[in-house]
Amino acid sequence: MEVNTQHYLFDLGDTLMVDLPNQTGPMCDWPEVQVVDGALDCLKRLSLNAECHLATNAAESSEAQIWLALKRAGLCDYIGHVFCRENLGVGKTYINYYPQIVNKLAVSSEQVTMVGDSLERDVLPALKSGLKGIWFNPKKIFTDLNIDSVDQLITVR
Repeated sequence: MEVNTQHYLFDLGDTLMVDLPNQTGPMCDWPEVQVVDGALDCLKRLSLNAECHLATNAAESSEAQIWLALKRAGLCDYIGHVFCRENLGVGKTYINYYPQIVNKLAVSSEQVTMVGDSLERDVLPALKSGLKGIWFNPKKIFTDLNIDSVDQLITVR
């Protein structure tokens, strides 16, 4: 599949970092943080030819706290911007979430691809806003656009 993307937007929980089920509150304060298998290598390789950003629906974390979690996980060097409820004022399912990101990046929506583990919260709202969408689908629920390992994005260009 040809994507030809200049900007990747990644979801945080269960796309780049594991959303541990017994933890609450900001991820930066959790006793342990885990990176999704393949995510670090994927970011390293994709960032050679495109910009990688975070687009998260995290309601309990400020932008600064999200950066701290990324730093703890060793991912912050590969993320250009963090887009979240705090700095956009709305969550992912709101119609103006992705257009605000495209505007802040000063690019066209066709140059941006959203990657996330939720079809409803990540992929479909991005598609409705004119972005490309890739469903990170490690549980292998059937869809036309499907990856089961984040590092497969390296070959999806």
